[in-house]
Parts: sequence; structure tokens; C-alpha cells
Amino acid sequence: MMHDKIVNQLVIEAERFVLRPLRRSDQGMIEHYAGERDLARMTTSIPHPLPPGATEAFIARSHDEGRSEDVWAMDGTAEGNSEVMGVISLDRVSEDQAEVGYWVAPPYWNTGVASEAVRTLIAANPLGSKTLFASVFQDNPASARVLTNSGFQYLGDAENFSVARNAPVPTWTYSLKLD
Repeated sequence: MMHDKIVNQLVIEAERFVLRPLRRSDQGMIEHYAGERDLARMTTSIPHPLPPGATEAFIARSHDEGRSEDVWAMDGTAEGNSEVMGVISLDRVSEDQAEVGYWVAPPYWNTGVASEAVRTLIAANPLGSKTLFASVFQDNPASARVLTNSGFQYLGDAENFSVARNAPVPTWTYSLKLD
């Protein structure tokens, strides 16, 4: 039986949840939510339908010592919510730059969870980044509001490939300078 590896990654306290490294036990909840078509279509990397083994591989990559991306579960169990309310990540672009990515489980859409997670990650700045970047699909204005309400500035339009849509999708790109 495989056990969770100890991941060299901070646990970060938010008001309604903690951001903590992924656990193998998160697999069922991540598969449940990430397997939803509407959620997968708003991401670049989640396929739909979700193939067997995809979530297990995602969790394993998040534990790899040589990873370029730190991934946290939004764990609300202390407040009586789900162990996985969503996922947020920082992908190292360079030594002092990282890209923020996130998704929120549908039961928590429009509840401020994404905004709280992004603001909490900005305040903690666990990678010591000087600049954060993020991009969202243009047909997802709620995610754009999360970024602008957290201080991100619009940089421009681009395009990213969505695995779930099997197509390139127009995006808005944002950045945030940190002191």
C-alpha cells in the first residue's frame, strides 16, 4: 500500500479553510469534481471525460521532489465543509515569477472561496515570487473578477488550449507585482 509522501510545502491558513498539500485520500473528491464537464471546460489541463488514473497521476506529480508546481487543496473540514473545496497552484515560471491556477468545486461557486484562496496565497507568497501571472478563459468572467478583485492587472488577450474542449480558447492574461 502506498502512503502519502511528506511534501515540502507550506500549509497556509485562510479564514474558512486551509490550503494544504494534496493527499492520496483527496483522489475521490478531486475525481468527483474535476470529472464535471462544466468545471473541466474552464481549465486548460483537465480532460473530459476524466480518464482512469489521471487524478492519481496529478496527485503523484504534486508530491514529486522535482516538481515545478506546488498544489494545495482548499480544505474546509475545520469549518464543516468539504476536504476538497477546490485546488489552487503556483507554477514556477522563473526564479521570481509564478503562475496561479485554480478551480473551485461547483457547490462552492459564487461563494468567495476562489477569491479567498487567491488572496491568501498572495499574502503568504510561499515561493517568494516578485510577480504572479494568471490567465482565464474569456467565457469565464467570474474567474477574471477573482483576479482583478485580488489586485491583478490586465496584461492582454491570448489563447490557451483546453484539453476538455479539444480546442484553443481565447484568454485574458493578468499579472500582479509583489513587494
